[in-house]
Amino acid sequence: MGIWLSQVARRQDPVCFVITKLRAPRSVPETDGAMFRILMKAEGFTDTDIPLQLVFHLPLSYPSCLPGIVVNSKHLTRAQCEIVKEKLLEQAETLLSEPMVHELVLWIQQNLRHILEHPEAGSGGEKCSSAASMTVDDGLWMTLLHLDHMRAKAKYVRTVEKWASDLRLTGRLMFMGKIILILLQGDRNDIKEYLILQKTCKVDVDSSGKKCKEKMMSVLFETKVQAEHKRFLAFEVKEYSSLDELQKEFETTGLKKLFSEFVLRLVK
Repeated sequence: MGIWLSQVARRQDPVCFVITKLRAPRSVPETDGAMFRILMKAEGFTDTDIPLQLVFHLPLSYPSCLPGIVVNSKHLTRAQCEIVKEKLLEQAETLLSEPMVHELVLWIQQNLRHILEHPEAGSGGEKCSSAASMTVDDGLWMTLLHLDHMRAKAKYVRTVEKWASDLRLTGRLMFMGKIILILLQGDRNDIKEYLILQKTCKVDVDSSGKKCKEKMMSVLFETKVQAEHKRFLAFEVKEYSSLDELQKEFETTGLKKLFSEFVLRLVK
């Protein structure tokens, strides 16, 4: 749905933002408020427009409290996205007690270039170095998902790979016989966004060949990444010929206990 907003400084024509309301995953109660995504463009370096994806979570107490914000862009690094998010939250603090999403969207469109050119300004610089270092303290989380089946496997796999790439998630899509597992590592908000996409988008086909949403996904495990856990550098699709081979994958990544508690029961 295209929403025409008022014109922004230095632009003579109105700008179109695409706004999509999102359904929260089952793990998030509906009473937690509303969530939606805004696709937009803002001027970056060398006067080039940078596509941005902003996800806003508006709690029931909004606008008396700050919204949750997730920033993503293929044209920005994770550290830059974190800086933009922190700057948006700082601006949101000046707008408490009044609807602010519209103002925040216009504000970032006017100020993105300045933020990228001066990332050290304000508190964002320190948080940026933390995000870039990808240490345990930076909020790196891990989630293990189980899928019951994939009828349109090739298309499904391409979709999962695209979502992981767009959200800067690493990990594995694992096949062993009829077992299908997705292990994700990344920012917790990005993982939540992935879960929303997995539940709300038509990624497979039903028995009659019609496109359908994923209704049989389960979250087996979620935790903050610990020191003993391996950090994945990319998202890979892997096939395993035996349960032992799959088990070795989990053991080499420091997830032996996770395999014993959650994966073994899938084959019993």
